[in-house]
Amino acid sequence: MTHAITKKTINSLMNLPLRELVFLADKARGDSLGSKLELCSIINAKSGLCGQDCKFCAQSLRYHTNIARYPLKGKEEIVRAAKAAKKNGAEYFGIVTSGGRLSKKELKEIVFAVAEITKKVDINICASLGALGREELAALKQAGLSRYHHNIETSARFYAEVVSTHKFKERLNTIKAASAAGLEVCSGGIIGMGETWQDRIDMALLLKELGVSSIPINFLVPIKGTPFESLKPLSVNDAIRTIAIFRIILKDKIVKIAAGREAVLGDFQGLGFMAGANGMLIGGYLTIKGRKIQSDHRLIKEIETLWRR
Repeated sequence: MTHAITKKTINSLMNLPLRELVFLADKARGDSLGSKLELCSIINAKSGLCGQDCKFCAQSLRYHTNIARYPLKGKEEIVRAAKAAKKNGAEYFGIVTSGGRLSKKELKEIVFAVAEITKKVDINICASLGALGREELAALKQAGLSRYHHNIETSARFYAEVVSTHKFKERLNTIKAASAAGLEVCSGGIIGMGETWQDRIDMALLLKELGVSSIPINFLVPIKGTPFESLKPLSVNDAIRTIAIFRIILKDKIVKIAAGREAVLGDFQGLGFMAGANGMLIGGYLTIKGRKIQSDHRLIKEIETLWRR
């Protein structure tokens, strides 16, 4: 596809049969990125205890969910997790904490952990630590951080339907601060929260405008106790169509399928990689367990075989 990506172009693609759309997305992935497959692994370094009201999230103190809640893990445990991620084949290791913002003490401890991983583990380090300023992000980069993760979650229009305790602009400010600090940015969101197709398209177009390098697509898994517990799960058709549209819009960026891929795609995970995805999380998520690492390694081999055909 050589023509400019506009809302009109994307809306016309939405009317294509899924098979044709998948073909275009797979071609866009192959032409732009070849057979590069990025694998990421994360540690839930601080769980629950969050005062925000994101309606999809089990970690909010406002909801009664059955998850583990604990303060920031120690440096040694975080470094061990990084070593395990490397052993499992991950290229990126992400340190993730719950809550809108870290305390100065917590941030200092994570800076120490990043520096220690940089010394001891040959792996790219990513962090998802909430809303941080440019100076805080620069300190993380100096310690060895290469990428900062901060999802926009959905479109600017729909965001207020998902979160009320902070504004969409705050998400954008953090992303811009990370870029200004010289970090790569990983930012995506969650599909299946009641948003429209136009919201999904607007979200992808904004991520393109922001120049983020990696885009995780999560599929909502309705969690009991959260306001979204009764939402109907996304269909495989809509999930695959979303991946394809994101690939066509974002062209040469990493589009990774993350939380919810097992529940929503089921036996069709391979199709997600024929529809433009070229990255995935392995080894589990935040409050949802992933598949066994051996199962994901078999999937990776299948993906590589599919891409060679």
